[in-house]
Amino acid sequence: MIELTHIDKNGRPRMVDVGEKADTNRNAVAKGSIYMQPETFCRIKAGTMEKGDVLSVAQTAGIMASKNTASAIPMCHNIMITGVEMDFTLDEERSAIHIEACASTIGKTGIEMESLHAVSVAALTIYDMCKAIDRGMRITDIRLVKKSGGKSGDYINE
Repeated sequence: MIELTHIDKNGRPRMVDVGEKADTNRNAVAKGSIYMQPETFCRIKAGTMEKGDVLSVAQTAGIMASKNTASAIPMCHNIMITGVEMDFTLDEERSAIHIEACASTIGKTGIEMESLHAVSVAALTIYDMCKAIDRGMRITDIRLVKKSGGKSGDYINE
């Protein structure tokens, strides 16, 4: 039977104790996409959205989100992040913005949630800044694509 690490012997939630684990270099890459109307895409690309530079704000929001993951996700440890990089790929053919976050730490537990949180909040920020002209935007495919470090080793999904 699979043991759920975030459930105690009484079936109640708990935060896993990572105190005995060794510090290792850990990196995680997450990706996701937001699809929109062609007009919305063109305005983001041209920098003509009324609320400002959408991608700069989304980049800042993603970085801030990674630093605050433990506040949003109850069982996440508050970890020291050593770096976060955000990248946006403009896909004109599909009227989409593909988002990538790469976060790193040296510590006792992984940084996957910080990368995933960064992508999620960056996508939500794009939605927020553009919803006045396009409420039909779709945030999709948020996923972990790569992680390294720790006892479980490397993981590659793409």
